[in-house]
Amino acid sequence: MDLLDAFDRALPEFDRRVHRVRRDQWTRDTPCSDWSVRDLVGHLTVEHLWAPWLLRGATLAEVGDRFDGDVLGDHPVRAWERAAAGSREAFHRPGALEGEVHTSGGPTPATEYAWQMIGDLTVHAWDLARGMDDDDRLDEELAEAVYEGVARRADDWRGSGLFEAPVDVPASAPAQDRLVGLLGRRP
Repeated sequence: MDLLDAFDRALPEFDRRVHRVRRDQWTRDTPCSDWSVRDLVGHLTVEHLWAPWLLRGATLAEVGDRFDGDVLGDHPVRAWERAAAGSREAFHRPGALEGEVHTSGGPTPATEYAWQMIGDLTVHAWDLARGMDDDDRLDEELAEAVYEGVARRADDWRGSGLFEAPVDVPASAPAQDRLVGLLGRRP
């Protein structure tokens, strides 16, 4: 799957679920330890607020603390929509995926950064659905593409503390189940 095609499939997976969060669901737990539905949406909103800056070559110091704190305010869906629109535009800007971006892990190829964002959108769409007791089915082709990418890097990321230990999932399971299991979630 082409990188921008994957991005254009992953963004709506998360977006669709954000738009279905009911008022009484924002404080619910998600499969992400210590994150409520609101925390999870806030996390992705911050990531997508950073994206236009990073894809233009800004350093972490240049971005600074402008996205610290509660970026969702009283209108979390609108805050997400603005961040997602800016991020989508940034990823589609000609030349945006050439070169490197500055991340907390150091200079990173822009394409690698894009796949990390695609992975986060995809897995957190599942997390958000679970937190809301909503339909958690992901686009099969997207789940397979993200699984293949994550599987190649999972051991490198494991020590970072970003994910729980993998959950055993049969190799014959759907890509979505293998993906979430690899990242420590129970399908």
